[in-house]
Amino acid sequence: MTSRSVYLKGVAVSAVAVVAIALLAAAKAPPSVFDEITVGRINVREPDGTLRMIISNRAQFPDTPWKGGDIPRPDRRSFAGMLFVNDEGTENGGLIQKGFVGPDGKADAGLSLTFDRFRQDQVIQLLHAEGGGRARSMLVINDESDGTQFDITQRVHRIKEIKKLEPAQRDGAFRAMQEKGQLANNRVLLGTTGDGASALSLADAKGRPRLMLMATGDGKPSVQLLDEKGQVARTLELAATDGAAVEPRPPQK
Repeated sequence: MTSRSVYLKGVAVSAVAVVAIALLAAAKAPPSVFDEITVGRINVREPDGTLRMIISNRAQFPDTPWKGGDIPRPDRRSFAGMLFVNDEGTENGGLIQKGFVGPDGKADAGLSLTFDRFRQDQVIQLLHAEGGGRARSMLVINDESDGTQFDITQRVHRIKEIKKLEPAQRDGAFRAMQEKGQLANNRVLLGTTGDGASALSLADAKGRPRLMLMATGDGKPSVQLLDEKGQVARTLELAATDGAAVEPRPPQK
C-alpha cells in the first residue's frame, strides 16, 4: 500500500468518525428552548413521519388530511387555526377562526372547535358566528355513522351522485341514506339565536326535534313538545296575568 493510499484511508476514517460524533452529539443535545418564535405553519409529526397536528395561518392552511394523504379543501382558504390528526393520518377535529369588517361595515367573524367521529364529520362543535350585524353562539352534538363502514368521503361522493338525479328522485335517495344511518343527525343544540333568544333543542335518534326549551330576548320562557313530523303538539308557558305556569295545550291554529 502506498503512502498516498494510507493517507486517503486515514482521511476517510477520520471523516466517518467526525460524522458519527456529530450524530451522537445531536442525539444527546437538549431540546431547543425559545422565548418567542414567529412561523407561518407548524406540522407536528410522529417519529415515523405520521402527521398528528397542524397549526397554521390562513395563507398556508391545509387541505383535509386523509389516511396519510390530502383531500383538497379550497373552502378553507379564509380561515386560520389548528387541525387534529389521528394515528392513521386522518383529520379528526380542529379549531378554525376568522374575523374582519366587511364592506357593509359589520363584522364577518367566526370560531369553531370541533371533534370528529373516526373517519367522519363532527360529533361535537362549539361555534360562534357573526354576520350582518347578528351573532349566535352554540354547542352542537350530532350522531355520525361508523366511519369504518361508511366514511365521510363515501358520503360526499354519494351526495354528489344524488344531486345529479332528477328532482323527483332526489328526496327518495336522501331518505334511503337517512334510513341507513348514512347522514348526520343533530341530537342536541344549545345556544343563542340571532334575534336574542336562548334555546335548547333535543332530537331523537332520527334527528327529529322532540323537545324545545326557549327564552325569548324579552324574557318569555316556553317549553314545546313536538311530534315525529316536527309539529308542536303541546306548549307550556307562563300565564300573562301572574306568571304562573299554564297547563300544556295544543298549538293555536
